[in-house]
Formats: sequence, structure tokens, C-alpha cells
Amino acid sequence: MSGPSHSRRNKKRALALCGAIFALLVIVAAFRLANSTPKIPTAGVTRGDFVDYLELRGELKARKSASINAPYEAGDLQILKLTPNGRSVKKGDAVVVFDTTGPKQTLVQDQTDLKSAEAQIEQSRAKARLKEEQDLTDVMKARFDVQSAKLDASKQEILSKIDGAEAELKLTDAEQTLKEDEAKLSSDKASDAADVEDQVQKRDQALFKLKQTQRSLSVLVLKAPTDGIVTVLNNWQASGFMGSVPFKAGDRAWPGAAIAEIPDLSTLGITARVDETERGRIQIGQPLTIRADAIPDREFAGHIAEISATASTDFTAGWPFPKNFTVQIAIEHPDARLRPGMQASLRIATDTVHNGILIPSQALFHDAGQTVSYVLNGRKFSERAVEVARRGTDQLLIAKGLEPGERVALQNPSTTQ
Repeated sequence: MSGPSHSRRNKKRALALCGAIFALLVIVAAFRLANSTPKIPTAGVTRGDFVDYLELRGELKARKSASINAPYEAGDLQILKLTPNGRSVKKGDAVVVFDTTGPKQTLVQDQTDLKSAEAQIEQSRAKARLKEEQDLTDVMKARFDVQSAKLDASKQEILSKIDGAEAELKLTDAEQTLKEDEAKLSSDKASDAADVEDQVQKRDQALFKLKQTQRSLSVLVLKAPTDGIVTVLNNWQASGFMGSVPFKAGDRAWPGAAIAEIPDLSTLGITARVDETERGRIQIGQPLTIRADAIPDREFAGHIAEISATASTDFTAGWPFPKNFTVQIAIEHPDARLRPGMQASLRIATDTVHNGILIPSQALFHDAGQTVSYVLNGRKFSERAVEVARRGTDQLLIAKGLEPGERVALQNPSTTQ
């Protein structure tokens, strides 16, 4: 009994050993197979529609806005306070406050000049009254003397010829004195009136200057003409050759300078520029997609609303300054988060090729002056020359060299294996 039992145990042990060896071989083979499989990322060659895109950069701007300008009549101004860019304001809120130190000093001097001019008028009128009273007294006395001389002259019949002639002379002298006093009264009245009028004109000039200074002070606070969001504009006097600098507190502003604006957000659009070589690929009404840098969670639809008739030099693009066309973009369903000054990427579908052979742009390489792709055959890649019909941002349209269903490397195997 012990013999057969021992034999069966040996067979079981042998079978178990063989199974373990087989499992080990399977594991080793799988390990080698896994290690031999390329670790290079691949993508499939597909058939579909190739869409050619033109990508532009633009800035959000409002077509309509309420401008806030420095006053023309206030002279050289310095900004004391300025509402920050992007701050919401209500109609009547102060947006820009200028330094009032100089105008207030001028106002004090103007008030002093006005008081002095008014005092001078009163002084001239008082002198005129005194002079008029004296002249009236002289005229009254001269008239009395004339009457007295006439009375004496009327006694000629009872006087000697000598006394009669003397009385006539006195009457003549009295009448002459009366004429002179009356003339002096009239002349002094005219002269004093002219002097008072001159002082009044000086007072009026002082008053005008005072009111002008008061008006200047009143316009040193620029208020919001409507509700909205403040956009601070660039100070071109402070901007450098290669960049623009917005106005800030402490800056000086020239008369009429546009310091800020409150855009009408219902007219918000995008301004972009397109190179001369790309102008022929776009047209008015062409649809596009918009990505605002500040709002990455949403893509907006839009269309080309306007293209400038002529190209102009773009001084913001760096040296040498290129010539390009200005493009106005309409946003079809704007978001309340959009604000003027935001930067945006625009993607315009300019052409479509249907039923083409497509690969990702990363699957094309250059080798010995040829454009090639690396096609996966089993566990290895083989280099294959390809001919590209069209190039897009993300994908390529293949004319020759690849077939749908094949897989191509997204990295160069010769540099990664």
C-alpha cells in the first residue's frame, strides 16, 4: 500500500512543480512583452473634416462711452484723487478730484481785489459828492452876486455915471463868475461820473475774475455723468516709447485731457488687428469663437462686424512696425463679467475640407529634409514620409503617406527609445 501511495504523491509534486514553472514563464513573458511595448504616446490617423483657423488677439472696448475730461478753463492741473480702474460708480459720484491749492490762493487774492475795487468806488463817489456840494455852493453864491449886482445896476438913474458904470462892471463880473461856476459844476459832475465809472469797470473786472476762479474751483471735481464702470485712460504725456501708462494720482493733466470714461457695456465689442497677408481670409459677418483671458470657463460666440478699408501702421506691435487692418468683433451673447480692457483670443474658421485624412500637429517630424511620421507596427515604429496638404493649429491634412486606422507617434522614437 505504501508504494502506490508514494508514487501518487510524487506525481502530484511533479505536476505542481510544472505548474509553478509554467506560471513563472508566463509572468516572465508578460513582463518582457510589457517592457518591449513602446511607452511613446500615439494618436490615430482619422478621416474627417479639416477646419483651417485664423487666430487673433484682441481687446474688449465699448463703442459708446461717456468721457470724463479735464476742464479747459482751469489751467495746469494736478490729480489729487482718481477712482480706481474697474470701480462701479453712480451718477454724480466724484471720479476725478484735482488739487485746489493754487485756485484757492487765487480766489483769496481775487476776493481781496474785489473788496479793494468796491472801496475805491465808494471813495470816488464820496469825493464826487463833496466836490459837487462845493460847486453847488459856489454856483448859489455866484447867482446871489449876480442878483445883487443887477439890483445895484438898476439904480443908474439915481447914481452918478461913474457909479453906474462901476455897477455895470460888477454885474458883468458876477454873471461871468456864475457862468464859470456853472461850467465847473457841469465839468466836475462829468469828470467825477467818469472816474466812478472807471472804478466800476475795475470792480466788474475783479468780479468777473472772481467768478471765473469760482467756476474753476467748481470744475475741479469731475463727476460721473451716468452709472457704470470707470475705465482709466492712458496718460500719453507720461507714456514711454514702447508702452502706455494710465493716469494716476499725482499726474498733471492738460486742459481738455480725457482722463477716464464710463463705457456703455451694452455696446461692448472686441478690437483686433489682422496682418495684410491674412486679410483675404476673413469677411464681414464671418462667425468666430472668443475666449476672454479673465473668464477661462466660458467660450463666447461672435462675428466680424467691421473691417477697416485700409491698412495702418500698428505702433503697438514692436519694431519694425507692421501694417495691418483693424477688425471690429461683435459679441453675440455677452457675459456680465466682461469688462473693457480685457484681452481675448479669437478663433475664426476660414476654410473646411471634408472627408480628409487627419493627424495631430504633434505627429509630424522633420528628418533629412523630409516631413515624416512614425507609424506603429506591432511593437516598433517605422519612419514614413508624408505629404501635408494643409496645416492647421491643432491638426494636419495629409495628402499622401498615411491611411485611416494607423497609429502615429506623438514623440520622435529615435530620440526617446
